[in-house]
Amino acid sequence: MGEWQKTDWRKLPRVQMPDYPDQDRLRDVEARLASYPPLVFAGEARKLKAHLAKVSKGEAFLLQGGDCAESFAEFSADNIRDTFKVLLQMAMVLTYGAKVPVVKVGRIAGQFAKPRSAAMETIGGVELPSYKGDIINGFDFTEAARVPDPDRMLQAYLQAAASLNLLRAFATGGYADVHKVHAWTLGFTASPEAEKYREMANRISDTLDFMRAAGISDEAAHTLQTVEFFTSHEALLLEYEEALTRVDSTTGQWLAGSGHMIWIGDRTRQPDGAHVEYCRGVQNPIGLKCGPSMTSGHLKALMSKLNPRNEPGRLTLISRFGAGNVGEHLPRLVRAVQEEGANVVWVCDPMHGNTIKSSTGYKTRPFESVLREVREFFAVHNGEGTIPGGVHFEMTGKDVTECTGGVRAVTDEDLSDRYHTACDPRLNASQALELAFLVSEELSARRTALARAEAV
Repeated sequence: MGEWQKTDWRKLPRVQMPDYPDQDRLRDVEARLASYPPLVFAGEARKLKAHLAKVSKGEAFLLQGGDCAESFAEFSADNIRDTFKVLLQMAMVLTYGAKVPVVKVGRIAGQFAKPRSAAMETIGGVELPSYKGDIINGFDFTEAARVPDPDRMLQAYLQAAASLNLLRAFATGGYADVHKVHAWTLGFTASPEAEKYREMANRISDTLDFMRAAGISDEAAHTLQTVEFFTSHEALLLEYEEALTRVDSTTGQWLAGSGHMIWIGDRTRQPDGAHVEYCRGVQNPIGLKCGPSMTSGHLKALMSKLNPRNEPGRLTLISRFGAGNVGEHLPRLVRAVQEEGANVVWVCDPMHGNTIKSSTGYKTRPFESVLREVREFFAVHNGEGTIPGGVHFEMTGKDVTECTGGVRAVTDEDLSDRYHTACDPRLNASQALELAFLVSEELSARRTALARAEAV
């Protein structure tokens, strides 16, 4: 196991984490969680790392998506099913465009904590601590609700366990049959603007019909009826992470038992901070959010600390700059990676840099800005000769109105209709699938360009 211990983070500066007023209760909760089974297993995390190693070489593509912050109040089988369904739909479209396997990773079964830009929130002249996610405190704007409560970690664990149980059943029980997923895809929108997407959906249908006629579907029935699905979340609340950290009996290495992949946020990526210290010691694939303030030197230091053996699939860099800013920031980071000869997966998060306040007062994200950042991400990698490995979206399977635009043209005035998020605005099912078609076009164009270059 080496010298690293799962408690080492406690000796270092910590940010974005709560100060629990009842320390005795906190210790009791940590002890209970430490006695519970892990939510995921080492073999699963190693399998995801192997898939991500292929992504880093351009032999697969990563789709990562789900809620901005999971809610205790909205927890239901229907919500889990709907998000899973949309991710499968998106994956099918991306597979068609990229012509490589799509690695499916949900922001689910652990995405309960959220960093906030301000520690305090003021409404109507009243100032209270900010809401930091259901695993820490309550959303209601009352003094009692905003007190950090360690018992919330126990509820988060039970919800994560139940979510994983259902997701594993969906993934292997026939619900993920590729033919059913395609049937859902066909109905994603009936608007005239979506004609090119329907054409692609029809081409996918023709391919499946050919496979069935040739008997390929029968021969590969199991492959077509099941999927591999992994979970991920931001490792923000380190008391929860530490309590679920286990030693893998087959390798002797530490495992973050809370999810297959964990990531470090743009606000918690201090090289000598608690979050980097915790994440460097577990064998799970690690994500690292890279915002505009990330310098080349900062990135090199973090890569050295988080992936000292330069292991393929270990480190995923998730860029989040905002539309119009990618060309200014991403090239220097790409070159820093190249200078180090580092094995990384490059992923685009086009959500967090494109949050604005609408004319009606709601926090929103314009779909056109999300799309523009994705296109800029591909353009930079095409120019640098590097691999755009994936996309990372905040989305939901529900028909919400939180992001403006898309083929259904959600307007500022529409936001109040179904604005349900507790934190950040999410793409709805139609917008998420539309974006998948647009990303598929980028992947298809890139594949064609590479083939032409090889032929010259």
